[in-house]
Amino acid sequence: MHIHSISTGSVRVHASQVHGRGTGGMRRLNTLLDKDWTAPLPVHAWAIEHPEGLILVDTGEVHEASDPRHYPAANPYLRRATRFDLTESDEIDRQLARLGLSAERVRWVVLTHLHTDHAGGLRHFPNAEIVVAADELAAARGLRGRLRGYLPQQWPRWFNPRTVTFTGDPMTDFTGSHALTGAGDVVLVPTPGHTHGHLSVLVHRPGQPTLLLAGDASYTQQLMLDGVVDGVAVDERAAHDTLLRLQRHTRAQPTVYLPAHDPGSAERYRLDRVVPS
Repeated sequence: MHIHSISTGSVRVHASQVHGRGTGGMRRLNTLLDKDWTAPLPVHAWAIEHPEGLILVDTGEVHEASDPRHYPAANPYLRRATRFDLTESDEIDRQLARLGLSAERVRWVVLTHLHTDHAGGLRHFPNAEIVVAADELAAARGLRGRLRGYLPQQWPRWFNPRTVTFTGDPMTDFTGSHALTGAGDVVLVPTPGHTHGHLSVLVHRPGQPTLLLAGDASYTQQLMLDGVVDGVAVDERAAHDTLLRLQRHTRAQPTVYLPAHDPGSAERYRLDRVVPS
């Protein structure tokens, strides 16, 4: 396998989104009302060149998102509490081309969840098999999905993903699993809390640490280690349980933990690839 770190532009969000303040509804309200902004955060996706086919984990956002009016007026969070900075050349299809890959070659697109900064680039992959957790798709569909902050009205018309449930054997500290590849070296595990059906991706490499592509299970590695639930998590209890599971997993075995918006993710992966002389 060969794995590529890709950042599709950057996003600034309110500081209390990254480090939640308060509990329940107040935690989410604080995120919306906060006046402090983060520095620009990456919007990571991951391309995995695998013998069974090219795998993409998340798609990033599209350049139209740099204008807040791209989002519905009925979604005050996306209009008021996010600021994307990306151009058309930052989109995932152009990024793949610069790596010598192509959107047409992608066999699987795995979505950690269906928030727009992770699924906005779906339009580039009409020929790929889209994979998402069944609970996530159920939560994101229709009017209820819009009320939860998803944008199902912006999904491509052809969008008909394969949904997975985690009926496979538990992977160490995770309650179940789903092997994406026949070789069993790319495995999906449930990490709910940020959204109802959030998943993460374990990439097992012989003789090397496991890569844990964590989406938004936490915004940074340090927040995971500190057990800090983010400000927009839909299920605070599930999010806290997921953080505990991630802590146990990363402490029990060599792991490179790679959340989608952690400014340190790309550097940790780069250092992991350095072979001592």
